[in-house]
Amino acid sequence: MSGGVTIRKAGREDTALILQFVRELAEYEKMSDQVVADEALLEKWIFDKGKAEVLFALVDGREAGFALFFHNFSTFLGRAGIYLEDLYVRPEYRGRGCGRALLKELAAIALERGCGRLEWVCLNWNQPGIDFYLSLGASRMSEWNTYRVTGDALKELAGRDQQPGN
Repeated sequence: MSGGVTIRKAGREDTALILQFVRELAEYEKMSDQVVADEALLEKWIFDKGKAEVLFALVDGREAGFALFFHNFSTFLGRAGIYLEDLYVRPEYRGRGCGRALLKELAAIALERGCGRLEWVCLNWNQPGIDFYLSLGASRMSEWNTYRVTGDALKELAGRDQQPGN
């Protein structure tokens, strides 16, 4: 259907395209300098180790957006959930239902897999994203803060001099 949005799951052959979307997202978030991923790392962790999954939103057969997600676990619910790490729609396709279609598919996957929730974070300055998520019925978890340990701090915390996962 012309102009309609369809969803497809990424395969190993999409690794370069996934990296391209990651880089576009990083540019949008003003974090391009933080992207160290390459095709080999993405292929290893997404497809060989199965640690994440990727969906593409297509408009007229062209990849317009992507969502990268993985399972987490809620001890309170006693079951898995889906954590949406990245959601990005290329600017020329925004407002055409791509983001909504990706989130709708993720919600369906969560229900099919018996998950108790679907969650993600959004940058504080991304008001269009915040407004979009709220319009879908998402709740802002204002009482929660995200913390991260990475790089040298991660090695120091672990008491190691090596890279994790090697």
